[in-house]
Amino acid sequence: MVVRLIALSVIFLAVLATAAQAQDREAPYWATIRASELNMRVGPSPDYKIDWVYKRPGLPIKVVRLMEGWRLIEDPDGAQGWVVARLLSPDRGAIVIGEGLAEMREAGAEGAAIKWRLEPGVVGALGECEAGWCALSVDNRRGYVREERLWGVGAP
Repeated sequence: MVVRLIALSVIFLAVLATAAQAQDREAPYWATIRASELNMRVGPSPDYKIDWVYKRPGLPIKVVRLMEGWRLIEDPDGAQGWVVARLLSPDRGAIVIGEGLAEMREAGAEGAAIKWRLEPGVVGALGECEAGWCALSVDNRRGYVREERLWGVGAP
């Protein structure tokens, strides 16, 4: 029983270290919001005023600067502020941008069948991008969307 408890503790600490280490890379880089609620502050400390509260896990953000346990982020609207690093995920995400509905196709080609139409503001998990198309998963729906209709792709 004690051995099992020690083993679980070691695994738990390794997972925490991996998540923290993933956020300790050179800026800029893409990330997503991990928390169901994330306070963006005007400075890198809980003493600074909250400027915005995000309530959208999976929202892609650009990490612009690192400072101890804080990250200066930029959101899809261009707003910048400081957030606690542990509430971000290294997972890549994208948000649909532009005017009108974006077509999600069965394959990354203009002639591929349309599976769904996505409204601007829809957020999904980003896969590989190739030849102007990006794999995107929205809930349990998977397909390909034109790269120019997504924010969170390419070099940050």
